[in-house]
Amino acid sequence: MNPNNAISIGEPWMWGAFVAFVLVMLALDLFVFGGRKAHKVSVKEAAVWSLVWVSLALAFNGGLWWYLNGTVGPEIADRKALEFLTGYLIEKSLSVDNVFIFLLIFASFHVAPEYQRRVLIYGVLGAIVMRAIMILAGAWVVREFSWVLYLFGAFLVVTGIRMLVMADKTPDLEQNPVLKFARKHLRVTPDYHGEKFSVMQDGVRWFTPLFLVLILIEVTDLVFAVDSIPAIFAITTDPFIVFTSNIFAIMGLRALYFLLADVADRFHLLKYGLAMVLTFIGVKMLIAPWYHVPVQASLGIVAVLIGASVVASLIATRKVAK
Repeated sequence: MNPNNAISIGEPWMWGAFVAFVLVMLALDLFVFGGRKAHKVSVKEAAVWSLVWVSLALAFNGGLWWYLNGTVGPEIADRKALEFLTGYLIEKSLSVDNVFIFLLIFASFHVAPEYQRRVLIYGVLGAIVMRAIMILAGAWVVREFSWVLYLFGAFLVVTGIRMLVMADKTPDLEQNPVLKFARKHLRVTPDYHGEKFSVMQDGVRWFTPLFLVLILIEVTDLVFAVDSIPAIFAITTDPFIVFTSNIFAIMGLRALYFLLADVADRFHLLKYGLAMVLTFIGVKMLIAPWYHVPVQASLGIVAVLIGASVVASLIATRKVAK
């Protein structure tokens, strides 16, 4: 592990300010920008929100660099800004895999487009809480037992190879153990009741199929978090950088879903690029005792892998169309 990465720049007021910012943005989304009004999200709306979240992430990174440059010097400022940017790119790229699974879940449960937005809003809320817990726990484990990073590396290599092998296979949602448990132990209505997760019938609380969808969305993010969080620890072990880059990527996930929902099939080779990213990061962690891959190189390699898989997908799709 590179000792420079062990530097933590998160002061208490920085943590508090960032958490307050996240809560304000979520409140605006829920209560001001139509979060409580069922409607189908257009590609234009999704594109605008995607641009907003990416711009906010870049602005945050710029502000972080400016603050660190004036307090601890340009060397640390440059390094932390680069770590954030690389971590954000990795998390943003890996979140695309969530989009493919979300599409599968919504299609399997025949969820109307106007109800998908509310599910994803609460899905993001749950994801933020789960990831915050996992990141803080992971940062403590890495700080106390640095050798855990090599376990993370081995896990990512295995996960990346498994993704390469199973990229064309579609998961069977009906065999999901969490879904089986929920259907066995919860009263579930046969039909949807608008965008409600539960209803009262004859004085008894019943859950709707939309609640089962929400459960699967949360489980999906938990599963992907197990991959993505160790991946960013390969870039930095600074909990503040890990947390902020992760949360910015998650906050933009819902907009990314609606942006890609109608064109996801055009990027069918992207899964291979994501698998290679995980494998590369795992190898990077395993060879750290002998060779430290610079953050700049990691950023470049991740960008090339993702970019190449996107271009290959578009070329392949165009050939099929002809």
